[in-house]
Amino acid sequence: MTVTRFLKMHGLGNDFVVIDARTAPVSLSGDQVRAIAHRRTGIGCDSLIVLEPSQSADVFMRTFNADGGEVEICGNAARCVASLIRSQGQTEITIDTQAGVLRAYDAGNGLVSVDVGVARVGWQEIPLAREMDTLHLDYTVQSPAGNRLHDPVAVNVGNPHVVFFIAADAIESFDLEAIGPTIECDGLFPERVNVSVAAVVEQDSLRLRVWERGVGITAACGTAACAAAIAAHRRQLCGRAVTVRLNGG
Repeated sequence: MTVTRFLKMHGLGNDFVVIDARTAPVSLSGDQVRAIAHRRTGIGCDSLIVLEPSQSADVFMRTFNADGGEVEICGNAARCVASLIRSQGQTEITIDTQAGVLRAYDAGNGLVSVDVGVARVGWQEIPLAREMDTLHLDYTVQSPAGNRLHDPVAVNVGNPHVVFFIAADAIESFDLEAIGPTIECDGLFPERVNVSVAAVVEQDSLRLRVWERGVGITAACGTAACAAAIAAHRRQLCGRAVTVRLNGG
């Protein structure tokens, strides 16, 4: 029997199983990832993270979502990994990913900051199946309960996102769980997409709920928070510094 040690970590409730494979390689099938991620019969997690050696950074972070599929990056997982490496004595950490190298910093008071890099807003960079204006995406969808979403912003911050702005008084009750899978798997998004509904609370404050690609509703999503802030700023709804409040905090 092979014994593999793991850590359970989370960022604002966005939770991970972290396996350190820097010295002993670990290979997992999609079925194994799904079994580990299962909330009742496995360990339970939104994503499974495997740490591997990197020639260009302190560590290579491989991210598998709960559905067993591998994705490019995860912002909250990067913060967790940076916190783990920071505990070994480093204050500035580089994390290699499928989307490139991320830089993470000790932000003080137990906090970790991650620079996810420059946002990509070209339709081919999202990617979309056809040329469209990503600031005002010509896209409309209706949920089973009759709620309508339209005119989102599309942005890629290492992984693809669409952000729909809705009224602040509607965001808590909006049936995102029902409509999220439809948008995620729409043919417009050939690599599927993370789906967020956002409300501008104040000039420097957003409320955000997220349907994460390959996972479902999550308590938080670091790249979605970045995507929402970028989308709001591009729409001139907020400034360049904004607090994003998710279900997890």
